[in-house]
Amino acid sequence: MALFVGRYVNRIDKKGRVSVPKPFRLVFEGQSFNGLYLYPLFKFNAFEACDENFMERLSDSLEDLPMFSDERDDLSVILESTHRLTFDPEGRIALPKEVLETTEITNQVLFVGRGRRFQIWEPK
Repeated sequence: MALFVGRYVNRIDKKGRVSVPKPFRLVFEGQSFNGLYLYPLFKFNAFEACDENFMERLSDSLEDLPMFSDERDDLSVILESTHRLTFDPEGRIALPKEVLETTEITNQVLFVGRGRRFQIWEPK
């Protein structure tokens, strides 16, 4: 599997869409869902993105945890807070209002590669 590496800054258009850097988009090729999964980082005002395989592994790991355990509840919060964002034909995603407000992103997005996942930040 290819990795997300590097840093990229892209502008947001008037409709709230941003182009995902091409090296990052290439990592998603071949999966059944033409898009990415985006969930909040609970320690920072940023979001993390992953592919469908990572989200499936996360979901499957719930089955290994005791029912009603704190660990299972904590992991479930990630799933319930996740946005499923589809790429448009130009490789853009529309960032939900919640993402823009939480990150305080206005007109640019910083994409930060983190190996199997990448993060979305306000560039400043």
